[in-house]
Amino acid sequence: MPPRPRSNSRPARSGKEPIAIDLALQGGGAHGAFTWGVIERIIDEPGLIISSITGTSAGAMNAVVLAHGFAVDGETGAKLALEAFWSRVGEVARFSPFQRTALDVLTGNWSLDNSPAYLFFDLMSRLFSPYEINPGNINPLRDILEESVDFELLKHSPIKLFINATNVRTGLPRVFRNAELNADVVLASACLPMLHQAIEIDGDPYWDGGFSGNPLLTPVVRESAARDILLVQVNPVERAGVPKTAREILNRVNEISFNSSLKKELRAMAILQRMLSESGVAPDEIAWAKEWSSVRLHRIATPPSMAELNASSKMNGEWEFLSMLRQEGQATAHEFLALHGADIGTRATFDIESLLDTVLQ
Repeated sequence: MPPRPRSNSRPARSGKEPIAIDLALQGGGAHGAFTWGVIERIIDEPGLIISSITGTSAGAMNAVVLAHGFAVDGETGAKLALEAFWSRVGEVARFSPFQRTALDVLTGNWSLDNSPAYLFFDLMSRLFSPYEINPGNINPLRDILEESVDFELLKHSPIKLFINATNVRTGLPRVFRNAELNADVVLASACLPMLHQAIEIDGDPYWDGGFSGNPLLTPVVRESAARDILLVQVNPVERAGVPKTAREILNRVNEISFNSSLKKELRAMAILQRMLSESGVAPDEIAWAKEWSSVRLHRIATPPSMAELNASSKMNGEWEFLSMLRQEGQATAHEFLALHGADIGTRATFDIESLLDTVLQ
């Protein structure tokens, strides 16, 4: 018999009611370990409870593992489940052909740019499709997910999940909720088309959700009672200088494309909130207006040091690397809470109006 799902209620502390928040988790391969660290720090923060999570790719994996662990044993179960998941990733990486060179290890370079196996695979992926390179569609992440998550238990989890994947046929996002989740859905959300075959769900093929929403904010705005959304962004928004090598150019193209859908959604949110504030219409009079006008957005982004990591490091699953990213996430979340913890439940700390002003310039 599966464990009985836990409630996500948390006792009030210092006489105050706990504040419910939603998490919006970006994808980024192994860099998702940064998000793992952020989540751990958020879980430990008194007076905050996680109501819903919208996630894409690695963000989707963090989301389902967290919700599974919470359903088993509350906050303690969530933290243990996340550590077990990332430990499995690190264990599988020990046997991966993608390994850093001895010089990279000595110099503290986390990228795989000098790995012969990675360079060969990178070249092959530009010449041949995954249907030719990997006809059996072998994906080690499937075993890791199935060992880490009881998807039947997720159907009854107190944490609402919204996992996004991109329909290859239409190019549109599809959001999967708790009752629809399984390993195929999560793998679809993380399916990079140059590395993996499309995942078929209900007769349609799906690719990485980052192409259409990284992550999608609309589901939590419309369907969650919480009004505070914490966006954890692992893909750099800005990067100094002009990329000049082929690898640098491709890396920047990927960063821009995987942030573009999020930026568009944030701009749409800013336009809607500005229209409501200038229209004179009382938001309480219209259900959808109340939903959008009352959202308080917050953001935790990777520190500048992580922007120096090459794109190939997203495929580096070494436990030492994952542990470093976890610590970065914990420290960055700690700094955010020290600066803005008191603002949660009161006001937004991420200025999306600035995104709108940029568009209008």
